[in-house]
Amino acid sequence: MAVVLDHTIIPVTDQADAVAFYTTILGVEDGGRVGPFAVVRVNDTLTLDFIVADPTPSRHYAFAMTPGEFAAAFGRIQAAGIPYGDSPHAVGNMHGPGETAGARGVGKAVYFHDPSGHLLEIKTY
Repeated sequence: MAVVLDHTIIPVTDQADAVAFYTTILGVEDGGRVGPFAVVRVNDTLTLDFIVADPTPSRHYAFAMTPGEFAAAFGRIQAAGIPYGDSPHAVGNMHGPGETAGARGVGKAVYFHDPSGHLLEIKTY
């Protein structure tokens, strides 16, 4: 079996805001509550577990998607008026997608922040 990331704990200022943002923008599933965590199910093998804690320093989370999922998520980012950019150093330039390297090579990517200030990247190859 290959090693895969099963879940990760993300510190947020507000769990409900985090769940609403990630489910709406990324199109992932609300996984409910598990103990002190508000959970979203990214796919069959990964959950994001949000806990109320100081979110600083900001972290970077990158999500690879099919071209169709990428186009849909990027459309939701634009429709919501979320500042985005074509590189991790240009969030807010409203350009993109850019071409950046990821785990599978170079692909199209857009960068933006979640409500707690974490840098998010959506990517397609």
